[in-house]
Amino acid sequence: MKAVVFSIAAMILTAVPALAEYQPVKSRSEFVTLMEGKSLTRPLVELQVTPDGQISGMGAAWPVTGSWTWEDGYLCRRIAWGGDDLGYNCQAVEADGAKVRITSDKGQGDSAKFTLR
Repeated sequence: MKAVVFSIAAMILTAVPALAEYQPVKSRSEFVTLMEGKSLTRPLVELQVTPDGQISGMGAAWPVTGSWTWEDGYLCRRIAWGGDDLGYNCQAVEADGAKVRITSDKGQGDSAKFTLR
């Protein structure tokens, strides 16, 4: 009986964190809805990503400008930061409530976590 109770408790405890994990954003419409009226923020960074494909904001006191499209399940963006072209990159987007994680190189590169405000 102890083993059954322990097994049930273990299943419940492992299921709860799964509910709070980041979930992939799979479509352009889902991404636009997520971003609507909000900014991506993290220390020293505030970015606006608009439905018409524009990116603007500030990063560590320098302006950020750019554009984005949605291609094959990825956010593909070209941005400039402080006048320097950071290039084109397609990125995986995941959301967890008011948090967003964006991972470069189609989810294989570095990640940045943002808060939606």
